[in-house]
Amino acid sequence: MGAGSSTDAEREPLLVPSHIEAHSQPVNSRVYGRRWLVLTLFSLLGLMQGMVWNFWGPIQNSAVHAFGFTKSDIAVLVLWGPVGFVPWLLFMWLMDKRGLRASLLLSAFFMLLGATLRSIPLTDQQLRRWLIHGGQFLNGLGGPTIMSAGPYLSTTWFAPDQRATATAVASLFSYLGGAASFLVGPLVVPPPNDTLAGTTMVAAFSTSDIRDRIQMVLYAELAAIATLFAAVLLYFPSRPPLPPSVAAASQRLSYRSSICRLLSNVRFLMIALAYAVPTGVIAGWSGVLDMVLTPAKVSQVDAGWIGFWSTVGGCVFGIAMARFADSIRGMLKLILVLMLAGASLASTWFTLTCLSRVTHLPSTAAILYTSCILVGIFINSSVPIFFELFIETVYPVPEGITCGVVTFLGNLVTGLLLFFLTFYCTELSWLNWCLTGSCLFSLVLILFFRESYDRLYLDVFVSV
Repeated sequence: MGAGSSTDAEREPLLVPSHIEAHSQPVNSRVYGRRWLVLTLFSLLGLMQGMVWNFWGPIQNSAVHAFGFTKSDIAVLVLWGPVGFVPWLLFMWLMDKRGLRASLLLSAFFMLLGATLRSIPLTDQQLRRWLIHGGQFLNGLGGPTIMSAGPYLSTTWFAPDQRATATAVASLFSYLGGAASFLVGPLVVPPPNDTLAGTTMVAAFSTSDIRDRIQMVLYAELAAIATLFAAVLLYFPSRPPLPPSVAAASQRLSYRSSICRLLSNVRFLMIALAYAVPTGVIAGWSGVLDMVLTPAKVSQVDAGWIGFWSTVGGCVFGIAMARFADSIRGMLKLILVLMLAGASLASTWFTLTCLSRVTHLPSTAAILYTSCILVGIFINSSVPIFFELFIETVYPVPEGITCGVVTFLGNLVTGLLLFFLTFYCTELSWLNWCLTGSCLFSLVLILFFRESYDRLYLDVFVSV
């Protein structure tokens, strides 16, 4: 099915179990219409988790004036997202033992509690800042399940020819939430007066006006999260009565065996690094995109639009490529090579454009828009393709555990990047070089990777 395959010893227990012949008792399978409701609830929670995580970066100038944050504080507010992945093993264990409903309810509860803390309108600004930090951390605790469980949900509820598409929707909606914050924040929250110098706008907004607008968005996000939490509490089954495919019904490895299998699989570690490094870097980079583009004389609103279109483009293109992967199976590596090659070229273009004083390359708003948006499109759209390749490579390791490991690694990279940013936040050209280097590093790893499709083999050749 691919350029390489796993050994016969690894595949034999899956296709020919010792206690029963594979074709003697076909699996009763069925696809339920309610799967779309389950996918919608999960995706909307991902949308809100991404919006809350990326709320402060796009309005960092306004947040500094309204609450007395420093540039380092803004980086830390974004950093709480990766920090929330520290207890990822607990969430993966809960998903493996109790199912997706239990893990998602716990994540939604943390998100609701965090949104509540952020929205308390205290007059003591020092205490208010602490509550905002606490709320961002609690929202980050929702990340391990929401960013990892997309492939688990798609395998549990969707037929093989819809899995990649469902994975793309479930995993990319959190990115779409980050994109929405680029749009909502700068449009609703006015920039401070000193950033409007030289424009036709005059000083029309006081610090209290900015604070009131921020408070309005915080209340709106709290209401949305509370509604989604209630909906998940009322109806979100862990799995359908009958599985949709052979792979969904097959026996999986235990929690401990899965971790050992993943850490000892060199091919998995290769693609895990290929995924974690560029996606982790671009997550940190996009979280402070306003700071990155400020030296290029890009306003807070324009930076928000660039971040919005780069992420939305990645989501739309990612879903389209996932649909293509569903229709033409066994080509995941080729798709990733093309995406990462495009990301490497686009990020190099953007980085050199930002150094126009040295490179003498033209630096216009159109060029910055185009190069930055292309970077987001190529990297963000690769996420669901990576997830599907992970599952195929290490099957029968459970999907939630596999994707939990790689999303933890991605957030570890993001956390390290933002940690250094708190110390080196005055000149950010090094951040652009990190983005370019991460894309090239990932491309090299994928080129040397041997793909295999064990789960697809099971669904295609085993009678259902």
